[in-house]
Amino acid sequence: MPILGSIIKSAIEFPSKIPLEKIRRLSPEKQQRATLKKLLREAQYTALGETYEFGNMLRQKDFVQAFRQKVPLHDYNAIHQRWWYRTLNGEAFVSWPGKVKYFALSSGTSEASSKYIPVTADMLRAIKKTSIRQIFSLARYDFPRDFYERGILMLGGSTHLQFNGTYYEGDLSGITAGNIPFWFQHFYKPGKRISKERDWTTKLDEIVRNAKNWDIGVIVGVPAWLQILMERIIKHYNVKTIHDVWPNLSIYVHGGVSFAPYAKTFEKLLARPITYIETYLASEGFIAYQSRPNTSAMQLVLDNGIFFEFIPFNDKNFDHEGHFLPDAETLTIDQVEEGREYALVLSSCAGAWRYLIGDTIKFTSKTLSEIVITGRTKHFLNLCGEHLSQENMNRAIQLLEEQMNIPVPEFTVAGIKHDSMFAHKWYLGTPADLSALDVKAIRDRIDQNLKDLNDDYRVERIAAIREVLIEILPLQLFYDYMKILGKEGGQHKFPRVIKNDKHLHWEEFLDKSYRNRP
Repeated sequence: MPILGSIIKSAIEFPSKIPLEKIRRLSPEKQQRATLKKLLREAQYTALGETYEFGNMLRQKDFVQAFRQKVPLHDYNAIHQRWWYRTLNGEAFVSWPGKVKYFALSSGTSEASSKYIPVTADMLRAIKKTSIRQIFSLARYDFPRDFYERGILMLGGSTHLQFNGTYYEGDLSGITAGNIPFWFQHFYKPGKRISKERDWTTKLDEIVRNAKNWDIGVIVGVPAWLQILMERIIKHYNVKTIHDVWPNLSIYVHGGVSFAPYAKTFEKLLARPITYIETYLASEGFIAYQSRPNTSAMQLVLDNGIFFEFIPFNDKNFDHEGHFLPDAETLTIDQVEEGREYALVLSSCAGAWRYLIGDTIKFTSKTLSEIVITGRTKHFLNLCGEHLSQENMNRAIQLLEEQMNIPVPEFTVAGIKHDSMFAHKWYLGTPADLSALDVKAIRDRIDQNLKDLNDDYRVERIAAIREVLIEILPLQLFYDYMKILGKEGGQHKFPRVIKNDKHLHWEEFLDKSYRNRP
């Protein structure tokens, strides 16, 4: 009998057995008010808190409105140039009490240079607290007792962080993995030694060599890199599926990018279905997680160090490049509507204040505060009013995979000039035999799928978008390109929309590495 598993399962299930009427539950609005009040109280004696008079705000009846009127919206450049650069220089009490020991390096998928996102001790504690909540939510999935004795493979950035005199820098996954609680060490794979490895290829080699020795029940990481790892393990041990090596694999925890484009190729690596659980752990904090089965939505964490605002993602509030306008309207949790797309703004215990993180979301349930990620504020195409979102693109590719039985794990789209009008150019990455593919049929399917999904796109295809261009590429090219950018592995994702200089650089890479090869 799995004694340890029985103990853990009983501990996890205990909270779910408490009658709901005995649990004090605040409304989403009250949770957020309490969260903001705590943040303002903690930060009132920082340089930023004194500048915007947090102490005075706390004495006002409607301190939420006072906060939103007094503190401006920030993108990364604005908050870094005014405040965060001082924390990088070792100054304390800038936008949060104390010195910042860690900075998460985050390029997202749209910026050329890395962003330095502060990760405070309070944020690390908040992340641990939310992680434990997610573990307790497993009680709703009814896994057997022995499941709770299996290992958890977390494929992320190196825990060997770079020290820069006053702070450590690295991927958030590396920072959090280096701060995991002692009781979790028993379950954590690949373990401390391998996790410190900075070279991505060497890390994968080490994991592959040790894979047979581990009893893995849960895998965690970005889909593209986990897929590559599983393919290598299967090839190394000359087996058919990952379940031949890890027979007890039951859960895949993913986040940061839509899983839909990867599902077709990912599931070919499995011998049986597994449970998919989505999380929303960004460099700025643990924002949401899937708290129950039979849904693809995630529940916002409203009472643990983050205050949220939501900007309706439309032409009234954003320009064609995805930058918010000076008079952009923000809403609080009680003002949002289901089905509308919002850009996410947060204030946090890491010293972010009214900070636009660059993601767009939709509420699927206002009652449960459940959301889905729809894309990025800068990852959309709107050359002439087509308003093509990342959500539209992901769905079009998913439909294509189903319609033509072609796996397309990676893709990116560029908007280009075409004669006097415009065109969309799609770059599709697939492991399929390129010579056997009907490019025209693929092009027509994508075009029709988008017309069915988006009325604005259908109209503009008649008027201004004169052409849809398709280039089908070997899947490996996408990963080779990430490697030359120094963005191999960890939390890095290939952008779904590629613009301006990044598009030119991608084209140059394709010319050199693929199109003009002898």
